[in-house]
Amino acid sequence: MKQQSIKEIKEKLSTVASLDDPFLSDLAADTRKGVLTAVQQTRKRLKKAADLRAHFEEMLSFERELKERGYQCVAGIDEVGRGPLAGPVVAAAVVLPDDFTLYEVNDSKQLSAAKREALYDVILEQAACVGIGVMTERIIDEVNIYEATKLAMIDAVNQLSCRPDFLLLDAMTLNLPIHQQSLIKGDAKSASIACASIVAKVTRDRMMAEFDKQYPGYGFAKNAGYGTKEHLAGLAAQGVTPIHRRSFAPVKDMV
Repeated sequence: MKQQSIKEIKEKLSTVASLDDPFLSDLAADTRKGVLTAVQQTRKRLKKAADLRAHFEEMLSFERELKERGYQCVAGIDEVGRGPLAGPVVAAAVVLPDDFTLYEVNDSKQLSAAKREALYDVILEQAACVGIGVMTERIIDEVNIYEATKLAMIDAVNQLSCRPDFLLLDAMTLNLPIHQQSLIKGDAKSASIACASIVAKVTRDRMMAEFDKQYPGYGFAKNAGYGTKEHLAGLAAQGVTPIHRRSFAPVKDMV
């Protein structure tokens, strides 16, 4: 029987979806360097995919337990933008369907910008419903960032097209007549909170990119309003913009 070329083997390996695939065992006796490398890369790819699936299944444990307890509509909620010197605080609420299997979902801080953008589109497409709440710098200055964050979260819940009967939140509780659970580092423990984290992060980053066009010289598209060296230099050179939080130092020392 004619020996398969390394190119043919690589093409077939690209379709292998399980570490138990007998084709991997069949290649054990092939000592060609190209084959050994291709098999190693395939095993690494499959191991990574298996780890992602396992982590994702673990992150769905809270949602599944709540469904088993009789809750029908569980919303995960998270926010982004509590620390920046400029721009709004943004929250998102996400309700996932029972058949949701977006294995790459994780805490948005653990993902690249490109991966967040890609996952954002899929989450909006596949989620049962998504709500987004935004509180401006003016509201942040009026009520403080902690209260503004809660207002953004409540607004996100109110924007949902489906009414949740349970809320999963990242280290927060809301004044709402809905059962809820606060999870420390919830965006790394709950799939729906992680999805909300991604939606909130991408939404706010896009807003700050638009503000960068409106107020150039501060680096908003890159720093999202955080107090980076470029941002502070822009403040020193150009002063305070309408989107700066006047209750945050060093902005409050300049107005």
